[in-house]
Amino acid sequence: MAKKNVGIHERLQGVGREFVDICHYVILFLISVVVVWTAGKEFIYILQKGSADLKDILMLFIYLELLAMIGIYFKTHRLPVQFLIFIAITALSRHLVVDVQAVSDYFHLWLLATISVAIMLLSAAIVVLTWTARTFGRPEDNLDQHHANLTVKSLLPDDAQAPDSTTKHRRER
Repeated sequence: MAKKNVGIHERLQGVGREFVDICHYVILFLISVVVVWTAGKEFIYILQKGSADLKDILMLFIYLELLAMIGIYFKTHRLPVQFLIFIAITALSRHLVVDVQAVSDYFHLWLLATISVAIMLLSAAIVVLTWTARTFGRPEDNLDQHHANLTVKSLLPDDAQAPDSTTKHRRER
């Protein structure tokens, strides 16, 4: 009887994971449609204007990075934080180039310094995230192994045991 309850529990877990995956796909698809639509509007605005300013080009890069991040999720089922940081760096760069010119002279220096420091900190965060992922692996790597073990256990007969798998860090391999 305990085995039957575990089977129901595992099936419900599977249904829950499928539901969450479907919701992720639907929402990401809608976000990608909105990003393409907004980028198209921006591109039409550039065509109507007859020229592209630097702020327009940087905005198109932000749209491109958003689409790349969504594409990576569709291909790998992982949402890389690095792309969010790249988008933030591009947005801060756009703000630095475009919007800072309209600010008063006294505040201009502090805003310029603050944005520059923020870009440097975000760049350092990219370096740290990349180094730790290469050195120690990613937390979702262990989750993938855990889900694979659950799948193997559900396919085995009741009296069989799943092979013991030990997850090692990438640097130990």
